[in-house]
Amino acid sequence: MNRKMRILIADDHALVREGIGAFLKMSDDVEVVGEAADGVEAIEAVRKHRPDIILLDISMPRLGGLEAMGEIKKISPDTKVLVLTQYEDPVYVRRFFKAGAAGYLLKKAVGTDLLEALKALAEGKVYVHPSVASSIVNGYVDGQKGEHEEDPYDTLTDRERQVLKLIAEGHTHKEMADILGISVKTAVAHQSNLCVKLNLHTRAALIKFAIQKGIIKIDG
Repeated sequence: MNRKMRILIADDHALVREGIGAFLKMSDDVEVVGEAADGVEAIEAVRKHRPDIILLDISMPRLGGLEAMGEIKKISPDTKVLVLTQYEDPVYVRRFFKAGAAGYLLKKAVGTDLLEALKALAEGKVYVHPSVASSIVNGYVDGQKGEHEEDPYDTLTDRERQVLKLIAEGHTHKEMADILGISVKTAVAHQSNLCVKLNLHTRAALIKFAIQKGIIKIDG
């Protein structure tokens, strides 16, 4: 008998987590081993449960999906990441696959799409929601033509991306240090490195950059 897929659900909306969990529990092939409400909790849950697959939302408080992903892959390299999001922006698709995601599924998908995606990842395949598949193809073609300039965001380390997200959310150095489990001095050093790499010299400029890059969303 095949072993059940061990799934972790990371989303900041409790109703989304509960709804997906309830749906997956109806499948004999899936076991939901845990939930997380943000990227920090997702990292700890992966460390605890070592799931086969994590359903990872992009936009979450403290650390988002992308900011958490590098650490998740370091902790549990065999855990496959299925991005589950409302965002169809090709920039997000490119960033996540470049970071090592194995699948990208939109929240507007139906339950059968989710099961199909999980099955594909369990079989070692890549899954892309049909709505965003064309953006991947177009991005590849543009890259072959040399039309993509290097994105400054891509030069950042995993930790620098985490610090940038927290700066953009308005956290102090002390709060960043507490969330990331680092010293205040190290948090300040990461911010200084961000300023140098991005050629941005104020916190306001870093926040503006984060908004422009979609690291945080401004509603309304």
